[in-house]
Amino acid sequence: MISQSIEILVFSVFAGFLGSLLGLGGGIIITPSLTLILGIDIKYAIGASIISVIATSSGSAIAYLRDKITNIRVGMFLEIATTIGALTGAFISGLINPKYLYVIFGLLLLYSAVNMCRKRKQELPREFTPHPLANKLKMNGTYYDKAHSKEISYNVTGIYGGFGMMYVAGVISGLLGIGSGIFKVMAMDTFMKLPMKVSSATSNFMMGVTAAASAGVYFTRGNIDPKIAAPVALGVLIGATIGTKVMQQLKSVTLRMIFIPVLLYVSIQMIVKGVNI
Repeated sequence: MISQSIEILVFSVFAGFLGSLLGLGGGIIITPSLTLILGIDIKYAIGASIISVIATSSGSAIAYLRDKITNIRVGMFLEIATTIGALTGAFISGLINPKYLYVIFGLLLLYSAVNMCRKRKQELPREFTPHPLANKLKMNGTYYDKAHSKEISYNVTGIYGGFGMMYVAGVISGLLGIGSGIFKVMAMDTFMKLPMKVSSATSNFMMGVTAAASAGVYFTRGNIDPKIAAPVALGVLIGATIGTKVMQQLKSVTLRMIFIPVLLYVSIQMIVKGVNI
């Protein structure tokens, strides 16, 4: 049992590191690692995955907020769409065959990966005309980029596209029981044209709010086993702390080049799962 806890801890450190780096929450690594490699029951793996998302968000959000990389106004605005989407997903979960959704969302991610490939060499945000609503809600911002040693300013555009994509992210989370961090980053990077670092940091901030709401449900179902969740939380917290420090030293191009293969992997996995159901 001790050796298994150590194995869980090791996988969790890596999951927390990657999750805080890319704004994915860590569940994308935790769930398959616990089930496929360590042979843990899927329901406990998903429960631990929810805990990992909270731990990643807790470990990285503080650092990103302190360094003013997170755009809180954008995050709280988009949380409205995510929450409504999650409620919608939970409501219609028994009415729609999940296999069609896996294929549709997988294709959507595949399109986003291609789109991100096109701007893989874009380091700093281009000048975009800010959306009128972004001006009204004061969403445009600045952050200090340690990789370039200078202040970077950016405008927020594509508000409606980003809001719609966040609704989809919420539906996915509520309907399929999977993390939607990858959709959050994609919405902010592709639709709203936020810098990659801001997208990642804001996604981390948002996921903690979403996961905390669903953790209670998993706890009352008895799907959170302390023997599994405790080393996951500890490992992810350690990994997230390291990840926040590394992310700020990396260039946006580097982050995008790490993110694209993950995006491709998840999109293919979703399509395959949808076809095989």
